[in-house]
Amino acid sequence: MLKKANRLLKKKDFDAVWQKGRSSFDKALGIKSLSTGLKLNRFGIMIGLKVSKKAVERNRIKRRIREILRAEANNLPIGFDIVIAVLPAARTLDYQELRNSLVDNLKRLRLIGNLNSALKRRI
Repeated sequence: MLKKANRLLKKKDFDAVWQKGRSSFDKALGIKSLSTGLKLNRFGIMIGLKVSKKAVERNRIKRRIREILRAEANNLPIGFDIVIAVLPAARTLDYQELRNSLVDNLKRLRLIGNLNSALKRRI
């Protein structure tokens, strides 16, 4: 579970990211990000009834995404609001495929990638 400070909760925050943010989409996920200048990252996950009518399946996908974000938090630059829109194709993906989709979208937005190579060079 993400800390409350790391969650987007208000509709105006979601709308700001959705209108002004940069985007990256693939078959399973869409990501919008907006630089805020805050000293932390905030995340929001949107998953509708088109993905699955069953709340159990929608919540399982959200838990997996939160776990991926928690694991990748150290690789993300600070000061971004990120909204993740889950598309219907995500229902058929296992954890590793969902992780690859999320990380690939973050790389396309240049939120991950250069940081990983820089960390590897230091080690």
